[in-house]
Amino acid sequence: MSTHCLRAARAALAAGRLTATALVRQALDRAEASKQSLNAFAAIDWDRALRAAADSDQRYAQGRPRALEGLPIGVKDLIDTRGLETRYGSRAYLGHVPACDADVVRTLAECGAIVVGKTTTHEFAWGVSTAHPEFGDTRNPLDRTRMPGGSSGGMAAAIGDGAVAAGLGTDTGGSVRIPAALCGVAGFKPTLGALSTHGVFPLAPTLDHPGLLGRCVDDIVLLAAPFGIEVPDSDAWVSARLGIVPAIAPIAPSHAVDASFRRAVATLGATFACSAVDDTTLFDGVFGAFARIVLAEGAVEHWRRHTPERIAAGYMPETAERLQAARALVLGDYADAQQLRLRFTARLQALMARHDYLLLPTCPCHAPALQAASVQVGDWRGSVREALMTYTAPFNVAGFPAISIPLPATDGGLPAALQIVARPGDDGALLQIAQQIEGLLAPALPG
Repeated sequence: MSTHCLRAARAALAAGRLTATALVRQALDRAEASKQSLNAFAAIDWDRALRAAADSDQRYAQGRPRALEGLPIGVKDLIDTRGLETRYGSRAYLGHVPACDADVVRTLAECGAIVVGKTTTHEFAWGVSTAHPEFGDTRNPLDRTRMPGGSSGGMAAAIGDGAVAAGLGTDTGGSVRIPAALCGVAGFKPTLGALSTHGVFPLAPTLDHPGLLGRCVDDIVLLAAPFGIEVPDSDAWVSARLGIVPAIAPIAPSHAVDASFRRAVATLGATFACSAVDDTTLFDGVFGAFARIVLAEGAVEHWRRHTPERIAAGYMPETAERLQAARALVLGDYADAQQLRLRFTARLQALMARHDYLLLPTCPCHAPALQAASVQVGDWRGSVREALMTYTAPFNVAGFPAISIPLPATDGGLPAALQIVARPGDDGALLQIAQQIEGLLAPALPG
């Protein structure tokens, strides 16, 4: 039985066609393979997972399974798991074993989900490549010469490789949606504050969101329900007004991404009322403000935990250099960034009074090569970080929920991805319309 679909696996478990032990053992085997071939896992917990699977088999035998009983998931290595090494992607935390689960882990475990392992992350989630000079680079399951994106790159790679169907990640500027987009899976960032961050190592606390990844939107729907995010029992989606944002300056999407996006919009135009977003200056300055907020808040989080000596000895040079750069910030820089944040959020709210959802590319380019520091996207050239985050970070700044779903690949190439954005609090409705859009585009999607 494939682990690629949570609902099918759950049905097979309930019908007695499959045992949780067999399903979890299959996931553990695949996780080990993904660890070797893609460096998708930082730790795999055979003993605990198989014990939990045996308990799930007993619950099924007794006729009292919970909502996610026996379903294997992965958890990003930024999120605490009781009794399982959680190193936050850093050698500074080698051997660190939390005493408690993070709130988001506990919620899913109480519903019967079984953690098979911790998936790799960029150090402290502060990057978009999921690369590490000592732990190794995580690779994209669609093309192993390319990065999976980050910082939840291991989670997206594990799902894309078939190790698990779904799992937990985090998203501060796109770190669920970006790797989902680059690896051809789905990634959901709820409204800011919808999921608890307790037990998640902070990057920038006013921007941090736990998030969910899945092979498809339905996998995310199943994982979201225990958090109180449920798809509405209505057909209100049929009258949705979609605002189309084909580009965010200064980075116009590559020709391939733009073509995929426009084909998707043309398809959706037969079902939905689509109109172009005419506010061409809406996103001006937002990425710069985002970057200053992350730098300031991230630096404070690390300085309060560690001495300069431990940072120098235990952190990757990339992270240490960012902490050093943060010393040049002054309070006014942070205050200005937060003021721009308030203005942008107000303008976005006004825009969303005219549109129920926004549609835009998740990333303006396909997955960059491993170790790439810069990328060319059309006439624009700059850092991989700015290229991959320009289309996702604004919705962390505003705290709006957003989801990325894959678009059909063309000519045997890599898939692009569609990002759908909703108003704060409309998380369930966002998942519903994402399911509908996924279904409309599905005939052209690879199986």
